[in-house]
Amino acid sequence: MAFAALGDGDKANELFSILNPINHASTRAGVHRYKVEPYVAAADIYAEPPHVGRGGWTWYTGSAGWMYRAGLEWLLGFRLRGAVLRLDPCIPRAWRRFDITFRYHASRYEITVVNPRGVTRGIETLELDGTPLPSVSAGLPLMDDGATHRVRVVLG
Repeated sequence: MAFAALGDGDKANELFSILNPINHASTRAGVHRYKVEPYVAAADIYAEPPHVGRGGWTWYTGSAGWMYRAGLEWLLGFRLRGAVLRLDPCIPRAWRRFDITFRYHASRYEITVVNPRGVTRGIETLELDGTPLPSVSAGLPLMDDGATHRVRVVLG
């Protein structure tokens, strides 16, 4: 997502919302108009009467996986690279917090990202189990120790 790569979380979220199929079915009228699964991006959205707004060809595109990756990797900034988790959220200013629970083999990671200053990007601090990590850019080394680990990310 280009806007996330440029650090514009507000614009990235706006574009993601336009593409997100759940928004086609967020009202009762939308459900009746869209008529397809709101969790799969449709290849077609018809513009000709009497089918205006109706989705089509939903399971043929493979786009659900790409939508998931765009949201998880580019907006939430959650990128798994081997045994290292890189975090680089690019979110709308209005988002004050989000949480991700992630299982790495036998371990569980409870990740909380807080945004007290209403920024769109930039990690101020990164903590693992209450201990600040010296380098945000190095990522978070993951452990397969069967424990629950708490990660706190403060944007700023």
